[in-house]
Amino acid sequence: MTQRQWSPWRTVLTFGYVSLAADMVYEGMRSASGPLLLSLGASALVVGLVTGAGEALALGLRLVSGPLADRTGRHWQLTVQGYVLTAVSVPLLAITPFLGAAGLAVASALIIIERTGKAIRSPSKSTLLARMAKPVGRGRGFAVHKALDQVGAFAGPLLVAGLAAATGHLWAGFAILAIPGLATIVLLALLRRGTDLDEQIPVEDAPTAPVTVVAPRLPRAFWAFSLSCACSTLGLMTFGVMSVHLVRADLVTAAWVPIVYAGAMAVQAVAALASGFAYDRVGARTLYVLPLLVSAVPALVFANGLGVVLIGIAIWGLATAIQDSTVKALVADLVPGERLATAYGVFATAQGLGALAGGGLAGGLYEHHLGLLIAIIATLQAASLATLVVTVTIRRQPPVVTGG
Repeated sequence: MTQRQWSPWRTVLTFGYVSLAADMVYEGMRSASGPLLLSLGASALVVGLVTGAGEALALGLRLVSGPLADRTGRHWQLTVQGYVLTAVSVPLLAITPFLGAAGLAVASALIIIERTGKAIRSPSKSTLLARMAKPVGRGRGFAVHKALDQVGAFAGPLLVAGLAAATGHLWAGFAILAIPGLATIVLLALLRRGTDLDEQIPVEDAPTAPVTVVAPRLPRAFWAFSLSCACSTLGLMTFGVMSVHLVRADLVTAAWVPIVYAGAMAVQAVAALASGFAYDRVGARTLYVLPLLVSAVPALVFANGLGVVLIGIAIWGLATAIQDSTVKALVADLVPGERLATAYGVFATAQGLGALAGGGLAGGLYEHHLGLLIAIIATLQAASLATLVVTVTIRRQPPVVTGG
């Protein structure tokens, strides 16, 4: 720690730069994971299951890493460990085309390992960011952080696409991601030195109840919101499945898939800023638009015309931005500070179950049962909207605590 603390905005911005570099790594990977797995012999269903399982693991394991962070106070340590896993595993995907029959299994494992790193760091990272952003407004703080995050998510796929085009080999794009991976760790070390935010609960977020109170329960509004976001996440199938459609329908070549993904990330950057600032002004009702956006995605992204598909992917990017940024601000406002990492872990588990189901559902139904897929997702978004209304209705009630 340093004697002089950085300003709140400087810490938020630096944390954003950390995520910018990290997103170059793992979003660069995600943009090309579908074509890579296909080139290694995977089917559309396998791509959907691997990418869906990766997202489920990235979210579901937070049920462990979140409470662990709250119980041990190791928020910084878990954050660093998670980023290191991502920085190492993604560049190693470059070797998978040279492994013969084992290539598909190794690539699948590395994708899962990268998502494990995401699971380890995310509750701790979100908790640290929620504390850093509180003085500037959590909606704004998460929005600016997400916007910088998305700059990396835009640049990473372009870097992968550029190297793949220049060399004629997709593996070269994965290898170059070692550079932003190293930058992630360096920036994170600078952030740790530049802030005196320690591993303890700050005074303003500490429990105000008597000392006999052991641990407040997660409030009812939080559980309703978790259910709502699980339903919306199920409808937001992974880009890996959408990229399979882009390639198999001959809408774009494999080399252009990362560029399409980069465009979606650019949409996310703008959408995160807009939704975050709207959240600080309007409140949780800003999120009512999320299920409506998700319900439109499957009919558009699996169409036969490139223009319609690109519109669908842009809407997917818009919905994903809200899902990945503004919803975290509401979680922080719903839950007592000393249970925040736990809450992020539980919340992510609900999203993880939705991601796993959504990946398998989309991968299994889009080729022969597209109408059924659209109907199922629309029904789930109606349920998502209903439970979101419940969240907004009951959120003002104070959390219930248990005494010792």
